[in-house]
Amino acid sequence: MLRRLNEAFAEWTPQERTRRLHDPLVLLAAGWDEIVGAGIARNSHPTRILDGALLVTTRSSAWSQQLSFLEERIVAAVRARFPQTSVVRLRFRVGKLPTVSRTPRTDGARGAVQAPRRDVARPPAATAAEAVARFRHGVDERERAKRDAGWKECGGCGALIAPRAGALCVTCANARAEKRMAAAARLLFEAPWLGYAGTAELVDGLTLQDYTSIRTRLLSRWWEALARARASKRLSRDGRERLIASSYVVLKSQLPPEAIDPATLRNVLGDELNELIYGTEQQTKTNVE
Repeated sequence: MLRRLNEAFAEWTPQERTRRLHDPLVLLAAGWDEIVGAGIARNSHPTRILDGALLVTTRSSAWSQQLSFLEERIVAAVRARFPQTSVVRLRFRVGKLPTVSRTPRTDGARGAVQAPRRDVARPPAATAAEAVARFRHGVDERERAKRDAGWKECGGCGALIAPRAGALCVTCANARAEKRMAAAARLLFEAPWLGYAGTAELVDGLTLQDYTSIRTRLLSRWWEALARARASKRLSRDGRERLIASSYVVLKSQLPPEAIDPATLRNVLGDELNELIYGTEQQTKTNVE
């Protein structure tokens, strides 16, 4: 059954188009000819990004083989153009390439309309090897020009970054930040009594703002898990709610473990949740005493 036109339009919003314009794969596809050169771009296309790998569809196995020799340089070129990308390696497959539009495109950074670059001085490369050689030569020229302009190597991966940038490129800085956040989150779960000072001693570069953000996010996530158990009136088979509740109470109350008593548990968790998690244990302890 056909849907009414107004119903179809009601589900469409401009935000969807905006999200696509910021999609890393869309941006890569739009600038592929400028990243790898027109010769390679006519015979390859970025298809998907998954777990840090950019899947590139090529016209033939020969092209896949040739481009595999340039993987490091292509990745460096991708990251130089789009520092926020997660691409760290390439994968290749032979397949049908999409039809490339040659209409002028808009440069989102400046809003000016620019035509695709074309090398009018030289004819298209006759072979894959020639196109690869041109790409390698172009990369070397751009790298030489950047070094002459004072660009420096990233302390993490060695990619060239602007003179005024920090010690790391955006990709390496993001990866280091994610690693730092993960280490801090693990400590907040395993040793929530450490507080900011104790956690910062074990996690290099952790700021109070980082710690506060992680603490807030973990408390919210843990409470959602505990609230689900309360609503279902039962605990998981692995008993993870007990572990979560233990870390939650310490992190929420900011009290040392030895200061946590039954009254604190009830105050932080509420009577119903406290009874569900600790009721039997507290009753047994009372009987023993």
